[in-house]
Amino acid sequence: MKVCDFTRKEIEYCVNECNFTEPEEILFHMRCKDIPLERCAEEMNISVSTVKRLSKKMKNKVFRVCEGIF
Repeated sequence: MKVCDFTRKEIEYCVNECNFTEPEEILFHMRCKDIPLERCAEEMNISVSTVKRLSKKMKNKVFRVCEGIF
C-alpha cells in the first residue's frame, strides 16, 4: 500500500476514521506526499526506527478501518 496513491477523499476518510495519534497523522500526511521515511524521521526529529514503528501502527489502523472500502 502506498499512501501517496490514495485519492483526497480516501485520505480524508482515513484521517477522520483511523484515530491517528498526532505523530501518526503527521507521518500520514508526509507519506501522502511520498516523502521517504528517512526524511520524515529527520523532519519530525525522531529516529528512523521510531518512524518505521509509527508507520507500521498507522498502516495497521488504515487496514482495519478501510478493509473492504477501497
